[in-house]
Amino acid sequence: MRPDTLHVTLVFLGEVAENRLEALQLAAREVDFQRFDLELVEARYWGHNHIVYAAPEMVSFQHKSLVNELESKLHTHRFQFEQRPYKPHVTLLRNAQWSDAPLPRQSKVCWQVSDFVLVHSLSDDQGACYEVLARFSAKAD
Repeated sequence: MRPDTLHVTLVFLGEVAENRLEALQLAAREVDFQRFDLELVEARYWGHNHIVYAAPEMVSFQHKSLVNELESKLHTHRFQFEQRPYKPHVTLLRNAQWSDAPLPRQSKVCWQVSDFVLVHSLSDDQGACYEVLARFSAKAD
């Protein structure tokens, strides 16, 4: 993974028609959330898709509230999105080959979350790249 592609997905929408992008941005602007820290404390391996990723030990109340409110606003604006249990993670390595053995310990990383973005995911010969379409900030403390 390239540093500019590291991210934590809040809600996965898939394809969105261009004429719905304004409504999508409106829904995201309606989300009211507080800043929070995301502590990535362990590296894990998903064998079924050969990905090494970093994850938090637990999802904070503020983080889960952001996801829940975003889903609620998207639902209100009639957007369809992926419905599965939320498991925040940062993909670190794709096409990894690992056994069932534990991964080496990772140092704790703390991301200070003060905004989220709407991105358009693109692929090129170097892999995924993301075009930021809009940015949404936490409310002031």
